[in-house]
Amino acid sequence: MKENRANRYSFINLIFWLFLIISAITRTVLLVKSIDTIELSFVEIAKIYLIGAFYDFVSAGYLVIPFVLYLFFMPQKFFSHTAHRYVTYAFTYILLFGAVFLAFSEWFFWEEFSVRFNFIAVDYLVYTKEVIGNIRESYPMGILLSVITAISGVVFYVLYKLDYIEDILNTKSTIKQRLKPTFIYLLIPAISFASVTDNFSKISKNQYNNELTKSGLYSLLAAFRNNMLDYDKFYITDKEESVLANLKKEIDSNSSAFLNSNDITRDIIKSGEEKDYNIVMIVVESLSGKFLKALGAEKELTPNLDSLANESLFFTNYYATGTRTVRGMEAITLSVPPTPGRSIVKRPDNHNMFSSGFIFKNKGYETKFIYGGHGYFDNMNEFFSNNGFDIVDRTDFSDEEDTFHTVWGVCDEDLLNKTLKEADSSYKAHKPFMSFVMTTSNHRPYDYPDGKIDIPSHTGRDGAVKYMDYAIGEFMKKAKDKPWFKNTIFVIVADHCSTSAGKTEIPLDKYRIPMIVYAPEILKAQVVDKVASQIDIMPTLFSVLNWSYKSKFYGSDILSPSFKERALIGTYQKLGLYKENKLVVLSPAKKIKSYEVVEQDLYDTKYKEIQIDRNLEAEIVSYYQGASTLHKKRLDRYEWQ
Repeated sequence: MKENRANRYSFINLIFWLFLIISAITRTVLLVKSIDTIELSFVEIAKIYLIGAFYDFVSAGYLVIPFVLYLFFMPQKFFSHTAHRYVTYAFTYILLFGAVFLAFSEWFFWEEFSVRFNFIAVDYLVYTKEVIGNIRESYPMGILLSVITAISGVVFYVLYKLDYIEDILNTKSTIKQRLKPTFIYLLIPAISFASVTDNFSKISKNQYNNELTKSGLYSLLAAFRNNMLDYDKFYITDKEESVLANLKKEIDSNSSAFLNSNDITRDIIKSGEEKDYNIVMIVVESLSGKFLKALGAEKELTPNLDSLANESLFFTNYYATGTRTVRGMEAITLSVPPTPGRSIVKRPDNHNMFSSGFIFKNKGYETKFIYGGHGYFDNMNEFFSNNGFDIVDRTDFSDEEDTFHTVWGVCDEDLLNKTLKEADSSYKAHKPFMSFVMTTSNHRPYDYPDGKIDIPSHTGRDGAVKYMDYAIGEFMKKAKDKPWFKNTIFVIVADHCSTSAGKTEIPLDKYRIPMIVYAPEILKAQVVDKVASQIDIMPTLFSVLNWSYKSKFYGSDILSPSFKERALIGTYQKLGLYKENKLVVLSPAKKIKSYEVVEQDLYDTKYKEIQIDRNLEAEIVSYYQGASTLHKKRLDRYEWQ
């Protein structure tokens, strides 16, 4: 038995087996956690474990690269030295601790997002201060680290008693003998890098099954590798002239006149007097449609928003473009579809975009991005400050203005009180204002000031939603006493939904959000049930303001009789068009699928796959290829007059 394991590369075998076993246990725990949502059959379960083991094996292949090189170059006299023995034992324990820690991390990530590690996890590694703070505030870290330490210790003790590592340390080898195993172990990740993609995980129509098939570590590495996706390389394309012609047809309106043949620049022409109404845009963290009673929610968590909805333009068939805050910001500010890969907010070349901020500024407005956290997170300050907005973030709050905060930022009451002060300042300067306000209280750890609502702080999402609603209610009461209130339009909209995972690749219910446009002295209350999305907010507001302006927006005025109902929604890889009760989805590897929406409510969506409608195919390609091409050519920039 000892002869079979008596070589230094048995340590690599040990890493493989430990990783595979811990990954299988993790997969089992996540499967049990999701037992009500997965497709249960012997074949499906077999696929989950067999293909999952394949991904785990590939992940381990990447993981062992530094150890393989270390063992190859380590001279025999140092390998057999007593000091190296202690180093090996210490490192083995650290490795065990890391593997168990990764398994626990996967559990909490799955609990929050119902997916394996992805773009979000990559961002979490970048913004460690906020993320570590959020984890410390959300979970009992002392207990968790103690449990992880104990589990790692037990496994290490078993290995120690079996003399497995001792046997490895007592072996001898020459560098020539180490050439072959080194080549084999390095060949595994080389082949995997060239040939393995996450397409192998697509075993089912049920997305939960597909996610369980993945390896968390592989998915994390893939997210690093694929943070930018070239549309032309990965998606269905058409001739540029056809794409542009179709795109112009889709975004054309009665009030627009295209100016160039090579892009979508057009004049929006309005007759009559332009208005200078103030705009307060409150973008609410994770405000799913399922939270509002006015949209049919089961619980009564938003009495203030429900009341406002009855007095407002209330958009009831409205969709977020993505599943991250930066996607909502991008769509609202720039009126662009969610192009694949990273959001424009997080891309390095995102200055001087064709932004609503510049349009407001050129109309004489004071424009401010108001955020209760540190705006360096997710590159927000960089994006907004270079696209027409002044910045008001956590660094601008005095101690008196910051009465309660979490790692994400000040509570919503403090944020909205600061918004009132900034509005007062603009009013005193005789300037109309546009405030883009980003809330944070409806984010884990769901902490907020005690005594405000009847749900204790730090007890879950329901309390955070109810507190957010309370804060907006208090803000509106105070705003009504302001001299600028009668001349102000308040927009309340979500950045994205509270969850994004579903049984299908793009579950419509996980993108459905409310939008409330409240201005009792300006707009008549009305329910608007047209299908629309976040890219339509600014064109609609500019129409309410009766502005003539040059536009490169992809969105349109929802209130116009000529508005073409559709919603553009996506993930960082999947690109969707929802129109006429059909959902068309573009995927990498130049794939396209079409579904009929059989049933949809606030909590679930049921689809039936259907034959591709060629008109919808041309339309979805025109939006996404068009947006990607114009961005690549820098034709989506603001041209100063």
